[in-house]
This record gives sequence, structure tokens and C-alpha cells, in this order.
Amino acid sequence: MAESLYVPAREGRAVRIEAGRRFRVIDLEGGQVADTWAFVADDPGEFHSAQHTRVHVGRLFPQAGEHFVTTTRRPILLLEEDATPGIHDMLCAACDPARYSGLGVEGWHASCEENLQTALRAVGVEPPRFAPQPINLFMNTPARADGTIDWLPAPTEAGGSVLMRAELDLVLVVSACPQDIIQINEGKPSPVEIELL
Repeated sequence: MAESLYVPAREGRAVRIEAGRRFRVIDLEGGQVADTWAFVADDPGEFHSAQHTRVHVGRLFPQAGEHFVTTTRRPILLLEEDATPGIHDMLCAACDPARYSGLGVEGWHASCEENLQTALRAVGVEPPRFAPQPINLFMNTPARADGTIDWLPAPTEAGGSVLMRAELDLVLVVSACPQDIIQINEGKPSPVEIELL
């Protein structure tokens, strides 16, 4: 039976998912980045690794039918379907307090790194000191010809989603990215949803 976990704008949520179960990450309103992490349930020191995945698939981001792998090169997620324009990122770090300070924000600002830490603690997992490189679903940050990064709004429409299958028992964390200084989120941050199938 399908279950849904609502992730409010600027917040994160974690859920335990058993091997073989499928789930969908949905951009509810469109134009919203969803920073996503997968940690091995019985050993959170092993997690989805962007650099190992890029080598595994030979591209910057897996396509439907390809795996994300862990720090020990074990498949952890299978990307089954991509019902979006197919633009995602695995190069840019999660936003964090230092990032917002560098952008001129004074005082506290919600961040994906803090969302990750809060969400993991809520399900009884001690978070890493620094956020691993996330799977930045729906994020549109292409490299320009001169090697610089273009920060463009997420191109997803309302209801755009990716469907994945857990290949190991895992803890999934999704953050509805709170970035509102650089326009990677269309307009302003909005909610996302995790649908467990």
C-alpha cells in the first residue's frame, strides 16, 4: 500500500526503506530542488557516493535503468523512471550555513545540511559531521563553456517525479532545498513529497 511523506518547503525528512521497495520523489508545485541522500541502514557510514556513481555509470548522472552506488561501490538505488526533463545534479554540495554567510545572509538561514542532520536524528541515526554530496534531484546547474557553473531554476513542472528502488535496506533523506538567494528554485522554495510504493 502506498504511503506518502510530505516534506515542507525549507525542511527535510528521513524514512527507512527496505531493500526492494520502490519510492517516488515528487516536485509538488514545480521548480523545486530536492537534495536526496541514501544511507545503508545498518551502517550509515556507507552511503550513496556521487563520485563512485559517476565512475560506475560513466556519466555525470545515472539514466533510467542505472544504479547509484555507495562508497564501497555497492548498488544502493536504482533509477527506474524519470518523469521530468531529466536535468539533475551530482556536482554541487548541499547548501549549509557557511554557504549562506558567503552569500551575504546575516543570521540563521535554513540549509540542506542542517535539514539532513535534523532528519537523521529524528529516525535515530547520528548524522555525519558534514553532509555527503547529495543527489540534487531537479537541479539545473550546467557547466558553461568557460568552466563556470550556471545557476538556473529547476525545470520541473508540478508533479514531476523520479521513481527509484532501494537495492539495500536504507535510510532515505530528502530536503526541499531552502535556497532563495540564488534562483535554483523557481520563485521560492516549495514542498516535495516522498511516495512509498
